[in-house]
Amino acid sequence: MPQYAAYIDNEFTAGRGEQLTVEDPSDESELASFPGSSLAQIEGAITAARRAFDRGDWSERPPHERAAVLRRFADALARRAGEVIDFLVAEAGCPRNAPVMNSQVHTPLRHAREVIELFEKLPEVEENPLPLSDRIMPSGQTVQSFRRYTPLGVVAGISAYNFPFFTALWKVMPALVTGNTVILRPSPLTPLSALVFADAAQEAELPPGVLNVVLEPALEGARLLTTHPAVDMVGFTGSSVVGTQVMAQAAATMKRLQLELGGKSAQIFLPDAVQRAAAAAASVCTAHAGQGCALGTRVFVPEARKAEVLEQMQAACRRIRIGSAHEAETQMGPVISAAQRARCEHFVKLAVEDGARVVTGGKRPSHLQKGYFFEPTVLDVPNNGNPAAQEEIFGPVVCVIGYRDIDDAIAMANDSRYGLSGYVYGEDRPQALKVGMRVRSGTVHVNAALVSAYVSLGGQRMSGIGRERGVEGLRIYQQLSCLNLG
Repeated sequence: MPQYAAYIDNEFTAGRGEQLTVEDPSDESELASFPGSSLAQIEGAITAARRAFDRGDWSERPPHERAAVLRRFADALARRAGEVIDFLVAEAGCPRNAPVMNSQVHTPLRHAREVIELFEKLPEVEENPLPLSDRIMPSGQTVQSFRRYTPLGVVAGISAYNFPFFTALWKVMPALVTGNTVILRPSPLTPLSALVFADAAQEAELPPGVLNVVLEPALEGARLLTTHPAVDMVGFTGSSVVGTQVMAQAAATMKRLQLELGGKSAQIFLPDAVQRAAAAAASVCTAHAGQGCALGTRVFVPEARKAEVLEQMQAACRRIRIGSAHEAETQMGPVISAAQRARCEHFVKLAVEDGARVVTGGKRPSHLQKGYFFEPTVLDVPNNGNPAAQEEIFGPVVCVIGYRDIDDAIAMANDSRYGLSGYVYGEDRPQALKVGMRVRSGTVHVNAALVSAYVSLGGQRMSGIGRERGVEGLRIYQQLSCLNLG
């Protein structure tokens, strides 16, 4: 059981708020229960971060010196990889030996160092591309114009439960390397792995107040972080519903926002690549029980080949070993909570009522009496208007939809209020690229998927605003000003 619920001004502090109880979704047991951070403590974290930024010993430190400290921080995080894995198995229900654990832990640990390297390559000052006519004034005087990037201020990072370590790191590291101070507030469903950031910050000797961590059981603290005038920016990963609330709460103080929200991503398999569709459903379901906003949960295949694909998907999903995240052989673990399992049940029911057919799954596995498990599910969906094709379910549920021709497939893929990610597969690479360029999404993968520190991710429409990772994911944490010099 954790002894602390907050790390403020480089001090670990016991919580003085409401009780925070963390469950193990594999067996519904109580994993930990302790007092969470109070509103006063979260206010104290904001004050500490504000004081640290204004003090200038971090924000005004030369970038190469910040980078050196953060390399120590990244090393300290890497030394705790085993601890992070244990937390993610226990509190997030991520199977210990499944391939997705690499994305949960080892990928972000690699990115931690790569984001520092990328930042060091970015200039603090860039010249604006003035045309010659603007460089020479009527008086004959010449003018230069520059863009200057400086730290933004205090950043509130609010991370998600599905990839808690990864989504937290992709707020903490870019914000810190660009000179900001941070308050990290993890999801109440998976708060324990966030304490690793506090341990690593103390070991790396970050200055007091530069990184603060607060754990809370409810939403009051998060609301304070999104409304407090001393906070300059909010980075949030979560649902579109909550994202719109964050946006509204931040409006009064004109905070900068980075919102990575929900998705209902399409996978389009062109006629010459239909054979690749057989593995699509199992791939989604074993990616942390389908709890990923960028997963391709809408699969589009030629109508004439749909029955064949469904049969192959059924066989592949039935081979998935579902069970406790603690067991070495488990390929797919539980969803995070009873509420999330009920959401899966609800949308399968709605889908069937609207004409869909359950090909496989669609219910709780009968051999698992405890834990928030839901079977890998494939739905034969008659059209893209079906509720299961329009709403983000966030579980192991995949919709398969037939298309008449390429234009029909693209039209259905774009018929969504979400626009986070998209996938196109085709043996004819130029043709596949043309299709990919017509998909309206923040990221489109053609014949491959890429998660890189050097390539940004961000949504369109209800999938969010701003970008994470890459150059854009660093610049969003900086203040831009223009200098015109005569």
